[in-house]
Amino acid sequence: MNDFFSKIKKHYEKHLPFVMYSKPNSTSIFGLLQQNDALHKITNYKEKGFVFASFDEKQLILIPENESEIITTEQEEIAFETTEIEDVNVDEEAKVQYQDLVSKGIEAIKNEEFKKVVLSRSEKVNLAEFDFIATFQHLIQLYPTTLSYCFFHPEVGFWMGATPEQLLKANGNVFETTALAGTQKATSEVQILWQQKEKDEQQYVTDFIVKRLREVAVSVNVTEPYSLKAGSIWHIKTDISGILNDNSTLEDVIDTLHPTPAVCGLPKKKAKAFIIENENYDRTFYTGFLGELNSSFANNDISSDLFVNLRSMQIQDDRAILYMGCGITKESIPEQEWEESVNKSMTMKRVLNSK
Repeated sequence: MNDFFSKIKKHYEKHLPFVMYSKPNSTSIFGLLQQNDALHKITNYKEKGFVFASFDEKQLILIPENESEIITTEQEEIAFETTEIEDVNVDEEAKVQYQDLVSKGIEAIKNEEFKKVVLSRSEKVNLAEFDFIATFQHLIQLYPTTLSYCFFHPEVGFWMGATPEQLLKANGNVFETTALAGTQKATSEVQILWQQKEKDEQQYVTDFIVKRLREVAVSVNVTEPYSLKAGSIWHIKTDISGILNDNSTLEDVIDTLHPTPAVCGLPKKKAKAFIIENENYDRTFYTGFLGELNSSFANNDISSDLFVNLRSMQIQDDRAILYMGCGITKESIPEQEWEESVNKSMTMKRVLNSK
């Protein structure tokens, strides 16, 4: 084990807060090792460090740059086996519950309560022997186009994930974000064909983000949608960039974007109310956001690089709690949405099954 991972392991054994992460298409791994166990929170987004925020934004946790040892290393190729797993043991009760939830969402859309809602579920997986260092190394090798991370705070818990969705990249008044929607399981086909339902879903997300950003930006640029592969799943992605108004702050932009239609729905307030009332569990940090806030250690200048907390799991003693959600529109079919959620669960299950 190299010095970087040895340090992380010793830090965790002392029960002290830390984060380690690797950004999309990068071979660098960063670690912030907080030197005390204090719980720091964001108050105005002018803080510097690594933020870990819950879906409802009631928990805005910070690992501060000025109270942390910052370490870095380069990825090493590690030989390991991933066994492709088929979920043969279907939890029939969970399947019925999720399909009922999706049906309820479709009904609400048909009643014109909202256009789209993202409905999620959690799943518990027992862990025999869990090595978070090896699991993280597998994550970064399996999913090089994502933000892969491992976050721990004794008062918050232990989380890991590999998310393909950027919430916001900001440097001064210049910003970048993405609209991500539509999901298909990757097959051997080189070309990916999208149904109208998925194209519509992507357009809803793009239109919403662009409309909201125009309230805080002087200019907004949008690319054509394109297909993006994240592990064993394809998405439709649109890149959005622009320049903020002189009086717009980072907090304004985050409030404008989060929660995105890709994790909540449209219109946002009504969809969010439906989620809180009907999902019957607390998402906590799943579909929240995380990343570098006003950081200067990874670049020469101060910038923020935030991601939506998708494809994530919470580690609790001898089990992992996996989280997955699907975008529901009026064309959704409950059984297909269940299958999509199973496909998404494989992102973390593949890592847990690696040797």
